Amino acid sequence: MTAGEPSPWVREGERTLVSTKVLDLTSVRYRQPGAGAVKEFVVIHAPDWVNVVAVTPGGSIILVRQFRFGSNALSLEVPGGMIEEGEDPVAAGMRELEEETGYGGGKVSLLGKVRPNPAIQDNWCHFVLVEGAVPTGPMDWDEDEDIEVSMAPAAQVLGWARSGAITHSLSVAALLLFGGSRRV
Repeated sequence: MTAGEPSPWVREGERTLVSTKVLDLTSVRYRQPGAGAVKEFVVIHAPDWVNVVAVTPGGSIILVRQFRFGSNALSLEVPGGMIEEGEDPVAAGMRELEEETGYGGGKVSLLGKVRPNPAIQDNWCHFVLVEGAVPTGPMDWDEDEDIEVSMAPAAQVLGWARSGAITHSLSVAALLLFGGSRRV
């Protein structure tokens, strides 16, 4: 076999295996071009997500610490959540920031977006930057959220992202995009 340009496989159909509040687990049949092999793959259909790097006027980044069921552990991360159908990623980021932390305002921009795990997921995670975030009102957590809000100087938070103290991969990606775009 020689190395060459890969070709996209041809999607031939799919069926839902499990449907939940936050994702659908599907079996998708693909045909390989050329060789013609037909195989089924598991794909997770999930809504797009948003993570927010919110910086206060004093240069601190707002963080949340909460229990994560997948890891069965507390996780230090940037605020974020699911984007509602038809919602703009920047608006979703501001909504999540206000709901989780009680902060808002400031100058808002899109830092970028990534595919969380393109091997098995079809969604995007968008990264929103809020500069000059200030308290705007009470927090409004979902019934399954129990969040500790904290903040630390941007340089310290970026150090935590690089050292492994922050382990949520999408928070690390958001913070590294933020850190790469400015001197901190």
